[in-house]
Amino acid sequence: MVLTKGFEIEMYTGTPQGEIVGLSDKIVADLQGFMREPDSRNVEYITNPSTNYESQLCGLLRPRQQLRQYLQRLDNYTLIPGSTLSLGGSDHFYRSDPTNPYHDYIEQTYGTKVVTASVHINIGIPDPEILMRACRIIRLEAPLFLALSASSPFLNSQATGYHSTRWGLFPQTPSHVPLFTSHADHIQWVEAQIKAGTMQNIRHLWTSVRPNGDRRPYDLNRLELRICDLVTDPISLLSISALLEARLLQIIENPHIDPLTQSSFSPAELITLTTKNEMAAATASLDAQLQHWQDGSNILARDWIAQLYQSVWGIAKQQGFSCFLSPLQKILREGNEAQQWLQLHKVGVDAQQVINQAIIATQEREQELENKLCSSVVA
Repeated sequence: MVLTKGFEIEMYTGTPQGEIVGLSDKIVADLQGFMREPDSRNVEYITNPSTNYESQLCGLLRPRQQLRQYLQRLDNYTLIPGSTLSLGGSDHFYRSDPTNPYHDYIEQTYGTKVVTASVHINIGIPDPEILMRACRIIRLEAPLFLALSASSPFLNSQATGYHSTRWGLFPQTPSHVPLFTSHADHIQWVEAQIKAGTMQNIRHLWTSVRPNGDRRPYDLNRLELRICDLVTDPISLLSISALLEARLLQIIENPHIDPLTQSSFSPAELITLTTKNEMAAATASLDAQLQHWQDGSNILARDWIAQLYQSVWGIAKQQGFSCFLSPLQKILREGNEAQQWLQLHKVGVDAQQVINQAIIATQEREQELENKLCSSVVA
């Protein structure tokens, strides 16, 4: 069994020098398949759900190539890596749709803390009770995926002390989200939040992982991992997704994997533990000292990831996607994007130069993958 997967990708647009410029109103009007965010400086596209990693690779690349060509025609604009306003602009919100009342609420309540770029990974799980159990586990292991994906060490041209400034500052909403014991529990909780006004609508659940579906919270069919920073390299993103899929297959096959029965902590204590782990991962990513949800033992994020990798490798191999999982070892070996940028910064390369180099490297990598892998694959 393999699972369907799809991605929601948010990216910044701007100049080759790294200045982020709001263009989403133009993009959405002129190109199919792109959606606006509340701030006009980033734009979103999604890939079609598929069980196939090769088609997902091309689904990630092709809209980006189309967008790049459009941006060039506009005025030599480009796509800018990273998950925060790395070089500046956090003092002002640039509304993409001034008539949208939900956007009014977001701007007034959160300001530019929400003007971030990221990737949401959706994996199909049609059974709502299995989905809830999967969400419980992945909620507690989400810091590992943040550690792999961190790409926002700068804000306003300064190193912030975070590897993921995005997740360090992001307003998780509502402020307390429990581990849901069942689908019915989730429905009751969401209805209560909307009634109380702590959620403005069913989309206003901003946490590291959530159940998703066509009629939330009633009809649910997929797990949405929301914690990851933007991963610009599609191969790296697919390796992170392969780790998630293999772990979910392991969870589906083994109903005994459940923090409600396997942990020495209460559900409330588990939320406290994972909140601390998320902040540790946002600060130090792969080098973060975390606490394991089963027994509270201390473990480095990279070591926990390596253990998880070993435990699910056989599943990925059996299901035919281990070749997409194996590039994860390169991230563990060479560091995520934030760590690579900070290494350059440490030896005297300023934030603007780091971002400028990343803009060029991202475009070159996309072209390389398009030429090697996508020209012969029908998405």
